[in-house]
Amino acid sequence: MAIAYNIIDLGISEFKDTWNLQKELQEKRILGEIEDQLILVEHPAVYTLGKNASKEHILKRKEGVSVIQTDRGGNITFHGPGQLVGYPILDLNFYKRSITWYMRELEQLMIDVLKEYGIEGSTKKGLTGTWVKDHKIAALGVRIRRWVTMHGFSLNISPDLRYYKDIIPCGIQEYGVTSMAMIMGEEVPSMDEVKIKMVDYFKNRFVGFKN
Repeated sequence: MAIAYNIIDLGISEFKDTWNLQKELQEKRILGEIEDQLILVEHPAVYTLGKNASKEHILKRKEGVSVIQTDRGGNITFHGPGQLVGYPILDLNFYKRSITWYMRELEQLMIDVLKEYGIEGSTKKGLTGTWVKDHKIAALGVRIRRWVTMHGFSLNISPDLRYYKDIIPCGIQEYGVTSMAMIMGEEVPSMDEVKIKMVDYFKNRFVGFKN
C-alpha cells in the first residue's frame, strides 16, 4: 500500500516560526487539503513549556535563551542545535483514535532508530519518552485537534547537555538526560544521516497501521 507523506526538512528554524507552520498544516490536514506531513528541524536554543509545566522548573534563566509557553502536553524541555526535532501532522482517523497508542508508537520509533546505532532504548512505566537506562534521550509532547496531531518528538543526537542543568527536564528530578554523542563519542552519526533513518522508520512504523 503506497502512503503519501510529505517530508519537510527545515534545517535550522526558530521555534515560533515552526510552531506557526504546524498550526497552518494541522488546519489544512483537518480540512483534507493535504496529506500527512513530517516536519524535521533543529531549533536555536529555547526552553518550551507544555500546558502542565511549572515555571518553578526553570532553575536559572540563561541569557539569550528564549522561554516559550506552548499548547502541547507535557512539562518543560529544551530544544537546541544537535537535537533532531520531529513534528508529525497525522490524521489519526486513518490510524487509531488513541493518544496512548500514538505516544507509544513515537517512543518505539525512537527505539527503532537508536537500535540502528547499537543503542538500547527503552520506556519507563508511568513516564513518557525514550530512555537509555535511567537517562532520557528522547522527549515527547503533542497536541491533537479533531484527531490531527502536531508537536511531536525530540531526539538528542549531539546537543549541549549543559542547557538541561538550568531546568528540571520534563519535571523529572530523579533521572538524567543523555545523547547519542554522550554514548557513542566520536562515532556519533551526522544529523543528516539520522534524519534519513528517522524518515525510513517513520514511514515503516505508521504505514503498517494506516487503514
